[in-house]
Amino acid sequence: MLKEIQNKAEKAIVEAKTLKELNRVFKDFLGKKGELSLVLRGLKNLSSEEKAKQGKESNELKESLSIKFKEREDEISLGDQSSKEKGIDVTIPGKKPLMGHLSPLTQVKRQIMDIFGGMGFEVVDGPEIEKEWYNFDALNIPKNHPARDAWDTFWLKGEEPLLLRTHTSPSQIRYMEKHEPPLRIISPGKGFRHEATDASHEMQFYQVEGLMIGEGVSAANFKAVVKQFFEKFFKQSINVRFTPDFFPFTEPSFEVAMSCLICDGKGCPACKNTGWIEIGGAGMVHPNVLKACELDSSKWQGWAFGFGIDRLAMMKYKINDIRLFHSGDLRFLNQF
Repeated sequence: MLKEIQNKAEKAIVEAKTLKELNRVFKDFLGKKGELSLVLRGLKNLSSEEKAKQGKESNELKESLSIKFKEREDEISLGDQSSKEKGIDVTIPGKKPLMGHLSPLTQVKRQIMDIFGGMGFEVVDGPEIEKEWYNFDALNIPKNHPARDAWDTFWLKGEEPLLLRTHTSPSQIRYMEKHEPPLRIISPGKGFRHEATDASHEMQFYQVEGLMIGEGVSAANFKAVVKQFFEKFFKQSINVRFTPDFFPFTEPSFEVAMSCLICDGKGCPACKNTGWIEIGGAGMVHPNVLKACELDSSKWQGWAFGFGIDRLAMMKYKINDIRLFHSGDLRFLNQF
């Protein structure tokens, strides 16, 4: 009987391909109700001589099978590890990868590009590290001009005065240097200013520069373009306000504000309780700017604007604090 159990057990141990199968074989032979365990429990019914002989043989078999179980367990475990190192088990169900998504500011920037692109505006780009000439001088803000104080500038150390651009307006200078009017462009990108942050101001922000140059271009053209843009962007009628302002690179200049959509014009921290939120500045391009680009201001006229993309995103999604866009908080960003 013991020889028969030994043969069956050894064959089953060799044929076991997984640890689960091996555990089942162990229970069949060495478990509490296993075949060898039943033999050991039946020894009490034998004579003293037979009990001594069969007890010794049974215990030797138990020890032998235990060793073989351990050896087979090591073989299976090593084989599993080797399979993992060789490659991927294609039979295992795949795990869906976690996918990221565009930030709300990128989504808004792309919407702006699509809308202006539909109105015939070309999208251009410019460097974030800028020369003093493009950021200030060519925009009618010469060295030591008091207007420079309005742009809290991050200057970079080096032989040539370089800076982090304070607005996207340098892009229009670079474009006008290489292209003849008529022209219409927008330039979305990041700007940097060393200023205090609050619910509607950040040290780094996204801005979209717009420029239209041609013969007979007037502020009326700008008003029509901006009105169409706002209606397409917000998909509703928007109250827009133009108030006189001063910018060295435009004359006349005006501030563009819209009714705050967060509080419906009633007043909140985002609009400083005025019911209006500034979207950006605009005006007719100053003749000195055209002159810096070697364009004849007696023939060509145009307007330019700079809108805050962050501000537009605040109004579109009714976000009451601009700093949330740059917080990196996934609880906020995953909503978009």
